[in-house]
Amino acid sequence: MLAVAGLIAALTVLRVIYAGVIDLRTDEAYYWTWSKENVLSFLDHPPAIAWFIRFGTAIFGDTNFGVRFAGILAMLITQLLLADIVRRVTHDVRAVVFAVLMPEAALYYGLLMAKVSPDVALIPFAVAMMWALVRLKGSDDARWWLAAGIFAGLALLSKFTAVMLIPAVAAFMLVPDWRRRWLVSPYPWLAVLIAVVLFLPVLIWNAGHDWASFRFQFVRAAATHELSLRTVGDFIGLQFGLVGFILLPVVLSGVALTAWRGYRQRDAVAILLSTAVIVPFAYFFWKSLTLRIGDTWPMFVWPVGFAAAAINIAMLPREGWPAWMIKSTVTWAVAAIASGIAFVILVFLYYTVSPWNFIGRTDPIGGEAGFAQVADRAQAALQKTGATWIATTDYRTYAMLRWHFKDRVPVIQINERGRFQGFRDPGMNLIRGHTGLYVGREPDNTSPLWASTTAVREPLERVERSWRGVVMDTYALEKLTGWTPELSPPPDSPLYRWRVLAGDFVQAAWRGGNPGFDVAVLANDRDAPPFPGEF
Repeated sequence: MLAVAGLIAALTVLRVIYAGVIDLRTDEAYYWTWSKENVLSFLDHPPAIAWFIRFGTAIFGDTNFGVRFAGILAMLITQLLLADIVRRVTHDVRAVVFAVLMPEAALYYGLLMAKVSPDVALIPFAVAMMWALVRLKGSDDARWWLAAGIFAGLALLSKFTAVMLIPAVAAFMLVPDWRRRWLVSPYPWLAVLIAVVLFLPVLIWNAGHDWASFRFQFVRAAATHELSLRTVGDFIGLQFGLVGFILLPVVLSGVALTAWRGYRQRDAVAILLSTAVIVPFAYFFWKSLTLRIGDTWPMFVWPVGFAAAAINIAMLPREGWPAWMIKSTVTWAVAAIASGIAFVILVFLYYTVSPWNFIGRTDPIGGEAGFAQVADRAQAALQKTGATWIATTDYRTYAMLRWHFKDRVPVIQINERGRFQGFRDPGMNLIRGHTGLYVGREPDNTSPLWASTTAVREPLERVERSWRGVVMDTYALEKLTGWTPELSPPPDSPLYRWRVLAGDFVQAAWRGGNPGFDVAVLANDRDAPPFPGEF
């Protein structure tokens, strides 16, 4: 066990280094901007990720590590919870070791969980809810329902996809023979009430903003397109890459056997764990038939799958399965962990040590690195033109400029103002009547939205953002005069509406139901990168 603890400590150090030295990605900077606001919730997501970032930056300042500290902590908490779940179910040390090392062998958890996102908040709370229900089964103490309700509420405050765990909890409660006991018991219903009460900040914010978050999410969830094998392949390929080329089949087979065992024997814990993986995975697979699935969307599923797979390894010999199958299962699990950890280390070295770019412009990390080059040129342009504020037309540029300038200069995204409802005054005294600087990623600088303003634009220069010798993006810098941006335009203004990559039928449906709500639609959105607010 000391060797395992040492290995986890060493891999944690890798995540700490990665968190400190790798440039913040645009979505991370975007969530950091949320942490600077005092609002109950946000258009794109519930508020927990902003609270996580504020916690980290309160300790370590507005640094890369401060923003990402919550991810480091969330990974360790998740591992502890997985270890205790497996220990209580199996009382098998080897199974516990498998449970804590499987996340280390998966690229997303072993390294990329240092990249802050709403999933970083959702994952430990979702696993904690499972842990509380396992404690309920082991102790037969109904008060554990209340703990499960607390963690469920916190999970909902993290990301809306937490609702996909409801079928697992319902099956846990209703399939085993104890169903009548819980149906008449007040504790499960008190747990639901607790979860709803904790979710109230999101409900209150939405009630005051025409239920904008739910409308925003529904657009993507309801979008449909023609069948595409490419999007299915992208989804499956992402799971192999982020979970593990060997580990993913190991986990899926373990979950399948756990489900067979659970529903056949009406084993509450086996039902809970397997259903918590199968239902969300099946949903995302179904959506992938017509839609590109974001890389982080299913990531709250797999930690529960790790627990199920580890428990399955301990259960096989107890149930009298053939010796060859037991040996093969253990061998593949060991191979998955060894190869997975090696892969995690190689990826770490590639991004922190090597000088090469093997993937080109499609590199997921390098594709958003090097923004300091743009910020430096923007700073020079501010001094040259006497501009006192910066305008952008996409949330990515807005977030990165605000991160690099640390609010020393007001940064305004002039469009999609529905994203910024309730945000504080960015410094209108430095904007109104003053020269501005527009920084826009090409071709965003040609947006027709400018025609709805009185701004006079004077081109200054073009700036290339590069990473390891490869140009990733080009930005236009322009001097702005004769206009003051409107921070709170009316809902029917083109400067208010947020973009959602969805189908035309959704736009039409929402327009018909509420003229105050609108979405700007990209017609060919199948392969567009997901927005941070999706699911």
